[in-house]
Amino acid sequence: MIYIILVNILFCFSMEFNSDSAFKYIERQCEIGPRYPGSLGHKKLINYLNNHFSTYADTVEIFNDTILHPVTNEEISISNLLVRHNPSSEDRYLFMAHFDTRDRADKDLNPKNFNTPIMGANDGASGVALLMELSKIIHSNPLKNIGIDILLVDAEDMGTSGNPHEWGLGTQSFVKSYKGQLPKSAICVDMIADKNPIFKIEGFSYQYAKDLVYEIWNLAHELGHKEFVWQLTHPIYDDHYFYYKGTNVPSIDIIDFDYPHWHTIDDTVENCSPKGLKIVGSVLLEYIYRKDIR
Repeated sequence: MIYIILVNILFCFSMEFNSDSAFKYIERQCEIGPRYPGSLGHKKLINYLNNHFSTYADTVEIFNDTILHPVTNEEISISNLLVRHNPSSEDRYLFMAHFDTRDRADKDLNPKNFNTPIMGANDGASGVALLMELSKIIHSNPLKNIGIDILLVDAEDMGTSGNPHEWGLGTQSFVKSYKGQLPKSAICVDMIADKNPIFKIEGFSYQYAKDLVYEIWNLAHELGHKEFVWQLTHPIYDDHYFYYKGTNVPSIDIIDFDYPHWHTIDDTVENCSPKGLKIVGSVLLEYIYRKDIR
């Protein structure tokens, strides 16, 4: 029995997260252009993601809805994608990221750019790219015991300052409509491709899922990733918050708060790197396959 466990651990350690491959997924999303709800790029991206995950996962389910834009009050069509690996397992863990980009660069240094849609290389594409690569790895190394769900959520980035419930609209829609099996925990990845990444502990993650925070941060340090720092910072109304509120599933956010190009026209591929993808991807890959051998 001990021999089998050691063999499985060595097999797990032999897998590597290919951050260069994941970075190409950032590039491909940005080649589509801005991808905010209602745009042509948004429609193209949904088709692209559906095709990718249908290739590597066991099932892909699309949840469509219509919401009101919090600024224009215009009706907007949105879609959430639920991707499943090893769907027969009842021991499930979820990873999530938002795929939409912001329709206005309201944090840009130049006021003339405030109404310009951002490219969202880091804020949007990076989390999705990591999960695209993760799905491909799981496909090549099938899970034996646990199941993995990947939730790609829409309309995260439409809100206005001081109005928390205008954010995470795709996740809010999903938790209201989804009636299926819930996972044991959820991990959201957002803005992870900064050239100098640092991952502090987000406030709601610590408040609602302290044990999961300790598990992930300890694992990161075990693997030598000091970019996961033991510093508690302010809470944010990201998708993990609305997922937890709608399901009571312990949920955390892995996010780089210090990205200098947030909500500006400079959130482009040139200002990102594979470094953060490698760090976070390696931690999540290890997390998954350690769960699978228990």
